[in-house]
Amino acid sequence: MKDEYDFSNAKRGAVASSKGKTRITIMLDDVVLDAARLAAESEGFGYQTVINNTLRKALLDDGSKSAAAIPNTAVVNAGHFKEGITAAELKSLEKKLSEVLSEIHRVMKP
Repeated sequence: MKDEYDFSNAKRGAVASSKGKTRITIMLDDVVLDAARLAAESEGFGYQTVINNTLRKALLDDGSKSAAAIPNTAVVNAGHFKEGITAAELKSLEKKLSEVLSEIHRVMKP
């Protein structure tokens, strides 16, 4: 270990920037996190990716647009999530995310 380190060119903040993404703090119900983690575990993705994709689908897919027509959707960025993912695998994931979203809606009803 050195006695001194040169931090003159150092920058504050995250080590790796993510273009098009913003780090936030959000409070979610435990059941929502559990469902996202379960879906993530079965698909091999991170739970935050599952939450992001679910929210993207729920908020941006108004039924008149296909997923491919919406910029930055899983279809457009499939390689970002998993190398070599096929259209069938992506469709299966979307179906499971939709089922998870339906379960979340069911649990959240008053």
